[in-house]
Amino acid sequence: MDKLLSLLHAGAHPGLTAFFSVHYLALFLPAALVLFSLTPKKWKRYSLLGLSLVFYWLISGTLIVYLLLSALTIWGLGLWMDSLQKKRDMAAKAAERPERKAIKKKYNGYCRWVLTLGVCLHIGLILVLKYSGFFMENVNALFHKGFPIPEFLKPLGLSFFILSSVSYLADVYHQKVTADRNLGRLTLFLGFFPQIVEGPIVRYSDTAQALWEVGPITYANFTGGIQRIGYGLMKKLVVADRLDPIVAELFNGGASYPGFLSLLGAVLYTIQLYMDFSGSMDAVCGTAQIFGLTMPENFRRPFFSKNISEFWTRWHITLGTWFRDYIFYPVTMSGPLKKLTGAARKKLGNHFGPLVAGSIALLCVWFSNGLWHGAAWHYVAFGLYHFVLILMGNIFAPYLKKVNDRLGLSSEKKLFHLWQMLRTTVLVIFGELIFRADSMSMAFTLLKNIFAHFDLTGFAYNDLKAALSAADCDVLDLLIVGITTGIVLVISILQEKGIRIRETLNEKPIAVRWAVWYALILFVIIFGAYGVGYTPIDPMYANF
Repeated sequence: MDKLLSLLHAGAHPGLTAFFSVHYLALFLPAALVLFSLTPKKWKRYSLLGLSLVFYWLISGTLIVYLLLSALTIWGLGLWMDSLQKKRDMAAKAAERPERKAIKKKYNGYCRWVLTLGVCLHIGLILVLKYSGFFMENVNALFHKGFPIPEFLKPLGLSFFILSSVSYLADVYHQKVTADRNLGRLTLFLGFFPQIVEGPIVRYSDTAQALWEVGPITYANFTGGIQRIGYGLMKKLVVADRLDPIVAELFNGGASYPGFLSLLGAVLYTIQLYMDFSGSMDAVCGTAQIFGLTMPENFRRPFFSKNISEFWTRWHITLGTWFRDYIFYPVTMSGPLKKLTGAARKKLGNHFGPLVAGSIALLCVWFSNGLWHGAAWHYVAFGLYHFVLILMGNIFAPYLKKVNDRLGLSSEKKLFHLWQMLRTTVLVIFGELIFRADSMSMAFTLLKNIFAHFDLTGFAYNDLKAALSAADCDVLDLLIVGITTGIVLVISILQEKGIRIRETLNEKPIAVRWAVWYALILFVIIFGAYGVGYTPIDPMYANF
C-alpha cells in the first residue's frame, strides 16, 4: 500500500507548496514570468495553462489526475445541461401554452439530475479521500470494532477546486453562466497556479474569461504585484513563521503552563493564522496582478468587525459566500423549509418565525464549514461554536437594539464601536483555540486551564521564559512580532478609513517610494524567520 501511495504521488516537489519558499519565489515564479513574457500574445493563454499544470504537477505529482478529471467532468456535465436547457426552450416554444409548464418541469428535472450527479461525484470524492478514515475511526470507537482505516493521498487544494467545480455546475444549472465549450478555459479557471493551493474559491464569472484573455505583463501591474507579494512576505515570514514554534509549545504544553499562557497561545495562534492566510492571499492576488488579473479578495480587515456575523463576511470571504449561495439559500428556499417558515411565522411572529427555518440552514452551513476544515471533532465543534454565536446574535438582536437605543449606544460612538470589536475578537480567539487544538480533549484542557488557573498574581516572567526556551525562542521574537503586527494594524486602520495605501504611496516622489519598499525588503531580510534553524512552514490552509 505504501508503495502504491508513493507511486501516486510521484513527481511532487513539496518545496513549491509555500508561496514564500525559495523554490517558488526564486525559481518557479521568475521562470514562469520569463516564459510567459516570451510567448506570443495569441498563445499566452496556453502558456498560462501550461505553467499552471506544470506547477500543480510539481506540487502534487500524478495526483494532478484529480484536477484534470474534475475539469473534464464539469465540462461534459455543463454541456449536457446546456443541451437539455436548449431542448427545453425549443420544445416549450413550439408547444401550446397549456403544455409549456409541463415541458419545462420535465426538462428542469433532467437538468436537476445532471447537477445532482456532478455534485455527488465531486462532494463524494472529498468524502472518500478526506473523511472515510474519520468515519471508520468513529465506527470502530462506537461499536468496538477493528475495521481497517483507509488511507488516501489527497492532492493539495482539493477542497478549493472541488468547490469551484460545484459552483460552476450550479451556476450553469441556474443559467447564471453559459456552459463553456472550451475545456482549456475551464481547466485554467480551476487550476490557475496562484490560487490552487489556498484559494480563493473562485467562481467561473470571476476569473474564467479574464484568464483566457490574458495580455502582456505591464510595468504598473508588475510593480504593483511585487509590492503586494512583499507585504504578504512580511506577514508570513516575520510573524506567522516566527510564531509557529511558540504556538506549538503553548498548545502542546496544555495544563503544564499557567492559564494565562494558554490564553496567550490562543491569541498568538489567531495572529499567526491571520498573518499566514492573509499573507498567502496577498501573494495570490499580487501574482495575479502581475498578469493583469484581479482575484476575489479573501480578507477585509476582519478584526474590525462588530459581531461574529460581520466577522465571517470579512474573513475567508469566498468560502463564506460559497456556503451562503450554495447551501444556506438553497436550504432556506427549499419547499419543506418555506412551508416551515410560513407556519412558524403565524405562530411565533415575524422575528422568530423565519429564524426557525433560517437556523436549520445556518446549522447546515456551520456543520459543513467545520468539516470542510478537517476530519476531526474539534473542527466540527469549531463550526458549531460559531453557529451558536450567530444564532444567539440573531435571536437577541432586536432586544439588544432596544437596550442600546435606550442607553444611547450606537456604532457611531467610537468607544462603543471599540467595545464591539474587542468583544468580537475575544470570541474569535476562543474559537481559534478550539480550531488549533489537536483534539477535543486538548481544547477542553486548555479552556479549563484558562478559566480555572487564570491568576495574573501567580504569573511569573519565568513561566513565559521557560515556554519560549522550550520553543527555542526568546522575548525578542515576541517583540518583533508585536512591532510587525502593529505595522499591519496601522495599515489596516488607514485602509478601514478608506485610504488606499499603495495608490497614495505611488503619488509620492520616487525617493520616498523606493525608501519605503527598500525598508520593507530589509525588514523581511533582517527579521524574517528563515535560514539555518528554521523549517519552512507550508501554508496553513493548504490541507483544508
